[in-house]
Amino acid sequence: MLREYQGYVLAHRLRRAVGGRVAPAGEVLTLAGYAARRIERQDLARRLVRGELPPGGMGKLDALSGELMFGFWLNPAEVAAFLRAALRQGGHPALGDPHAFADLLSPEERERLGETGVRLVCAHHLSCLTLAAPMLDPDALAGVWARVEATTPPLFVDELARLGQAG
Repeated sequence: MLREYQGYVLAHRLRRAVGGRVAPAGEVLTLAGYAARRIERQDLARRLVRGELPPGGMGKLDALSGELMFGFWLNPAEVAAFLRAALRQGGHPALGDPHAFADLLSPEERERLGETGVRLVCAHHLSCLTLAAPMLDPDALAGVWARVEATTPPLFVDELARLGQAG
């Protein structure tokens, strides 16, 4: 769940940086806020599978998935949709430049990660953005997944570091 939240935070920052139609509607959720919405989404998904979804439940499930940017980094279809929308409005350097992507990190996160960690975070997330490529070339999927898995970063976002200090 913590890695999922961290992915949400970085997706939120990237979408805010790109702006326009891909910008998130609100401010980034706290970890507690994210967890509450994630539990609500999980409950709706379970009810859908059991055939017990209430009227309007599918719309709520879709809205929560969108708000949580569920699957943003690791779902090739989501990545492709995001990149198409981002590129239609002019793109952003962080979509391909590791230095521009690193600018999405806070100074505290950069310090906590160190130079090597920052490079790992950028390599991982930029590799995730290449998941859209297999939509055009399915044979490339195994290579992209290998790069994504080889660059999985540690937990580092500020909200999670504050938890460690409080405990």
